[in-house]
Amino acid sequence: MKDHVNSLVDKIIDVSGIVIFFLLWEIAPRLGIVDGQFIPPLSQVLLAVGKLAADGSLFIHIAASLQRSFIGFVLAIAVAVPAGFILGGVFPALSRQLRPLLRVFGQINAFSLFPIFILFFGIGEVAKVSIIFWSTIWPVLFTTIVGVQNVDPLYIKSARSIGADKFTIFSKVILPGAAPVIFTGIRTGASHAFLMLIAAEMIGASAGLGWLVQNSAVNNIMPRLFAATMTIALLGMTINYLLYLLEDNLLDWKQSSERG
Repeated sequence: MKDHVNSLVDKIIDVSGIVIFFLLWEIAPRLGIVDGQFIPPLSQVLLAVGKLAADGSLFIHIAASLQRSFIGFVLAIAVAVPAGFILGGVFPALSRQLRPLLRVFGQINAFSLFPIFILFFGIGEVAKVSIIFWSTIWPVLFTTIVGVQNVDPLYIKSARSIGADKFTIFSKVILPGAAPVIFTGIRTGASHAFLMLIAAEMIGASAGLGWLVQNSAVNNIMPRLFAATMTIALLGMTINYLLYLLEDNLLDWKQSSERG
């Protein structure tokens, strides 16, 4: 009984901060503590979410953003993971030589390159996908290289000693050993990609959550702006949770070893 009570108290503490924040959000504009013209009460924001959902426009914008995110995200993973295995496992010396250059590329904000992407690809979908690709590829590439290089060499030697071929060593030793670190980079890349996409959609887009934020700000429709912002936050949390869930299912051996 005591354990159940403690568990309930812990859950209440976990959500108390969010509840207090939402209460202040509702009360402060109504009491004039903050300007309701710029920060509308939470109830008005939720009403705006309901209206956008009722006419279907919210789902159109969500679908547009998710489609762009998915394409750029998958392309980045398709390039970064094989490149990381090659640099980290096959050519480690080349990886060390290229590391400073790759770090420089990784520090360049994707949005600052948007004019270059527009110059090469125009203002359409390819430019936006390119931003997502650039934002995602670096954390995935870096963590893949680190994950491969951190695999215990003793495991590889043990596999070779029992006659395992290169494919078996890769699939049974290197890939499982590097996978947890790779997933960390994938989650980081997904967060970067989604945020950069929202910024990119504010320029040269006719649909998407970023466009919805920009359009609401230009027309001074603050409840709709906060509704779009809240949707972005919830989607970001959902994507991160789904990636955690995917990792738990694919790396069930990791969970078993941690429990053991």
